[in-house]
Amino acid sequence: MLDRPETGERAVVVQLDFGQADLAEQREEVCLLAESAGGCIVGEVGGRRKSPDPATFAGKGKVEEIAAVVAAASADLVIFNHELSPAQERNLERILQCRVIDRTSLILDIFALRAQSAAGKLQVELAQLEHLATRLVRGWTHLERQQGGIGQRGPGETQLETDRQLLGKRVKALKERLAKLTRQRGVQRKSRARNDVLNVSLVGYTNAGKSTLFNALTHAGVYAANKLFATLDTTSRKLWIEGGGNVVISDTVGFIRDLPHGLVAAFHATLEATAEADVLLHVVDSASPVREQQMREVDKVLAEIGGSSVPQIVVWNKIDLTGAAPDVERDDYGRIARVRVSAKTRDGLAALRAALGECAVEKARTVARVEDANAVDLRFGDPA
Repeated sequence: MLDRPETGERAVVVQLDFGQADLAEQREEVCLLAESAGGCIVGEVGGRRKSPDPATFAGKGKVEEIAAVVAAASADLVIFNHELSPAQERNLERILQCRVIDRTSLILDIFALRAQSAAGKLQVELAQLEHLATRLVRGWTHLERQQGGIGQRGPGETQLETDRQLLGKRVKALKERLAKLTRQRGVQRKSRARNDVLNVSLVGYTNAGKSTLFNALTHAGVYAANKLFATLDTTSRKLWIEGGGNVVISDTVGFIRDLPHGLVAAFHATLEATAEADVLLHVVDSASPVREQQMREVDKVLAEIGGSSVPQIVVWNKIDLTGAAPDVERDDYGRIARVRVSAKTRDGLAALRAALGECAVEKARTVARVEDANAVDLRFGDPA
């Protein structure tokens, strides 16, 4: 994959209002996404519509306005913070005379930029190929990827054949390799389960502070930055908890609104570890004005990957920005429901470690009860 020029591509962002309550936050988010991909925002276009235009999504008048902004700013591309159909994308490019990408292409591009591990690269390539397969109206030059550009970081195949059948074979091969990785990770998780180790996964909206919290707890030194999707590859570390023993804690990719379904499916090998955890630390940016909506989006993705039944502890992060005091909140049954912390200043981390210790002790008790029950069955069961 080729690196983006240091100056970044000049992008015009389009965010239309279809009656969303959090329009300002959505506009800010897509700008952060574009900047995370290496773009330079040179213009923004908004407007209200009742429904998308079938041909151009934005309608004739709005497209003319976008064209004027593109010309005035000498923009390289237009980013729609919406999902465009292949026909809409093609029509817009013909009218605007520049590249047009939608939200899905932008997110896939950032994942391509961030992927470091072999598994991460495979998963991104699979998601990109399946997405690009619906846009063959542009020609197979999309799959050759000889130049850089937001939305054009390709799967890494510079000589990818232009035949649909060969593309299908490549997709099939990727799925088989990912299935092998899934089996290998399954064996590793079963090994940890036999050791009665508490498995904890950090989940949350992108940029909620998961990696900063992970580093604060484990001193792992994983990459953490004020960028969307700064972390893509899952990292696991052992953490010693006083009174609870060893705990395995994993930092995972952040979730986001309208996360492409193909990307969720491609990353199943990574995300299924979340679904099989003993407890989830749901990290929330408590300083965000849309934190409740972000929590709902995370829960939506968890349901999609089969992780909605895993017990959660909500970690109310970034209290250094809100002035809240570190604290532990419990539900009506005395179980820990929320811990208020600042991963940056480390306030409240002792309480969080204590919460994990409680979970580890409870798992050990559960395992002991199961082993005792099995021993009784063996002692009084029918002779073989």
